[in-house]
Amino acid sequence: MKKWMVSGMAILLAASVMTGCSKGNGTTASGEGGGDGITKFSMSLRTLAYTYVEKSPDINKDKWVKKLEDLTHTDLKIVLVPHKEYEQKMVQMFATNDIPDVVQGDGGVNGKEMAGSVKAGVFQPLDELLQQYGQDLLKAVPKEAWDQVTHDGKIYAIPEYLSNPSRRATWIRKDLLDQTGLPVPTTVEETLDVLRAFKNLGVENPYMGREDFKYADTFFGAYDVQQFLSMMEQQGDQVVPKFMDNENMQQALTVYKTMYEEGLINKEFATINSTVFKNTILSGKAGMWSMNANELIQWEKQIKASVPDAKIEIIPSPVGPDGKGGYYLYGPVTRAYFINKDAADPASIVRFFNWMVSDEAEKFFTYGTEGETYTEDNGVISYTAPTDSTGVDEERYRQSFLWFVQDTTYNKGSLSLTEEGRKLMNIYDTILAKEGRDGINFDPRLETFVQNPDIAPNSDTPPQVLLTHMIKMVYGKEPISDWPKVIEEWKSKGGDQAIEEATQKFKNGEGVSLPRR
Repeated sequence: MKKWMVSGMAILLAASVMTGCSKGNGTTASGEGGGDGITKFSMSLRTLAYTYVEKSPDINKDKWVKKLEDLTHTDLKIVLVPHKEYEQKMVQMFATNDIPDVVQGDGGVNGKEMAGSVKAGVFQPLDELLQQYGQDLLKAVPKEAWDQVTHDGKIYAIPEYLSNPSRRATWIRKDLLDQTGLPVPTTVEETLDVLRAFKNLGVENPYMGREDFKYADTFFGAYDVQQFLSMMEQQGDQVVPKFMDNENMQQALTVYKTMYEEGLINKEFATINSTVFKNTILSGKAGMWSMNANELIQWEKQIKASVPDAKIEIIPSPVGPDGKGGYYLYGPVTRAYFINKDAADPASIVRFFNWMVSDEAEKFFTYGTEGETYTEDNGVISYTAPTDSTGVDEERYRQSFLWFVQDTTYNKGSLSLTEEGRKLMNIYDTILAKEGRDGINFDPRLETFVQNPDIAPNSDTPPQVLLTHMIKMVYGKEPISDWPKVIEEWKSKGGDQAIEEATQKFKNGEGVSLPRR
């Protein structure tokens, strides 16, 4: 892409995933969708707890949506679905056949949220359309991302992609760490000592917990027992979930129980949702937590509104017995866009997404509108990123939520212009490049998991049957030594069949992805 000369403060290009529902009713004013014609189509988008999005009284009247429509000669009908209702609403959408022209999915064609819709023929293959109207997309998006949205040899979605799979990170209030006089921790024990020191400083939440251990799995990562969909391993002649490692799982649970008993984690962590999680951190009431690294610059700007002297840094995640640690590695696709087979003008919809990888799109999403959010003089762009919380939320919305196709790792052109941006790129290239957990994964997901959702791991949360016991064990209501009994319960409810299915598919090489680290 074209690189512009820019003065002022640069910004981080964050990324996330979103979805919703409405009926396929695309029409095109010109009949062809080209020239000066206006392409009309509906699209479902997940809110992903974006503050700007969820506070919008009508996203279709939002000024940035209107500017996007002007630039792309489109008339969008966006239907939002609240983050926490995502899977429920997706299933409802397919069950009622109330399907928009474009459906945003979490990633590949076989995701749980897609409810088998690709196999059922709800969406159209895009190969020919991409060859005719999406050549820029074909060049920009890497092969592994296209592979993720391919079914029976045909491409069924346009993917937003991720070039670096290590995305989540361990964050710390460096200003508080400096007050303790302790060095950056590297091991689990050293991390607990830092959290104890934070408590002694009066920090309300030394480690910021969250419901379902989502974005709070730091220590499960240290012991390599994350209970997620991609976390299976070979044990003997079987393929089993990593949480069946009884010794390391019990050690990890013991760490969380220690934190609970010593007041190093909020006593109500099991009910803290994403909004409370973020607001607590940005109000200055947390010492350490986990979040996507690409949020760093924006979160630091926002926390300074409450605590001007706050300083946030990303540090290496605590390592466990094997000397490794970190969070689960993301797949190559962060979100994907499927086109309804009944959409009136799929060619113009592909053109719309093809524009997303253009120089014009990069300039718009990065800097906004000339004369309003930036100025340009002889090719030199002057842009000052907002520092107030409301402005940062709006910027993040434009750069992430509305930019449907991009490399969501980071934008090198923008970050290289500032010291803070260059520091973030270095974090990706050094800290995050060396950590992260992965396992054997199956796509499509195991049929046993589809049929038995209670025992099925999700992308970043444990199966419900495990989660109930995990919380009770941390709260001291069940002995951690009973973990083998929990495994037996999981196996009795369908886990044995899941292991058998995974083992057979592994032997046959059916839809198997091997660990990347």
